[in-house]
Amino acid sequence: MASWSDCYWNSNDGLRLHYRDYAGSDARPPIICIPGLTRNARDFEGVAERLQGEWRVICVDLRGRGESAHSKDPMTYVPRTYLEDIEKLLEELELRRFVLFGTSLGGLITMLLAARDSSRLAGALINDIGPVVETRGIDHIRSYVGRSQSWPTWLHAARALTEPNRDRYPDWKLDDWLVFAKRVCRLSPSGRVLLDYDMRIAEPFKAATVDTGSDLWTAFEALRGVPSLVLRGELSDLLSAETVAEMEKRNPDLESVVVPRVGHAPTLDEPAAIAAMDRLLARVRPA
Repeated sequence: MASWSDCYWNSNDGLRLHYRDYAGSDARPPIICIPGLTRNARDFEGVAERLQGEWRVICVDLRGRGESAHSKDPMTYVPRTYLEDIEKLLEELELRRFVLFGTSLGGLITMLLAARDSSRLAGALINDIGPVVETRGIDHIRSYVGRSQSWPTWLHAARALTEPNRDRYPDWKLDDWLVFAKRVCRLSPSGRVLLDYDMRIAEPFKAATVDTGSDLWTAFEALRGVPSLVLRGELSDLLSAETVAEMEKRNPDLESVVVPRVGHAPTLDEPAAIAAMDRLLARVRPA
């Protein structure tokens, strides 16, 4: 059973932000896990439980998610601000070298961190995202992000979350959907089950195309020389096979793996993802 410490840091604009710190060996660089748009630190529970002890695993809640504070200004819910938040965490923890695991939005932040200073990166996992983000996938996310919902029980939540996501995880059973619900939702003080993010994160996302403030191909190319892995869900509508092929062409240090029978995004608990993750970590030099 994994155990962690709940820890906090402050953003440049004064928000109290949260991360889970799973203790591990100081002989290896820590792994920093950055979740997707509507997700939180719990997305990496399986990863942390498997790696804890051998690796220190730091799982962040981006602003407006999980146990991190909500921003008064919803227009700070953009990649450039998330990037500054993570940079502040790195500064406070005095981390000079680390591995990044980024899912979706977290993968964009991973590329942006590489563009800032790739010499810090001991390894990088980019989960179902690339420098080209498919319109179909963005439209799908826009169709549900920011829609406030609540349910009386975890079972109701799991069944409700099945409908819009069934095509992404066609092989999941009810137990899998319950795990999913407990990762993406929380209990309100009244006992209702709610989605665990500030609904206002949708405002900048719906207002424009994905604006990172940087050219993503240039950011991605900063990973050259860094042991890197890109995972693509076989059924993904956000990352195309063509984009992955171009990523491989531009970065010979990149391994690409297709996770079978999964859409956006792999949970990192799938056998293909676990095996690829282990190969990546075997390429990481000790601290």
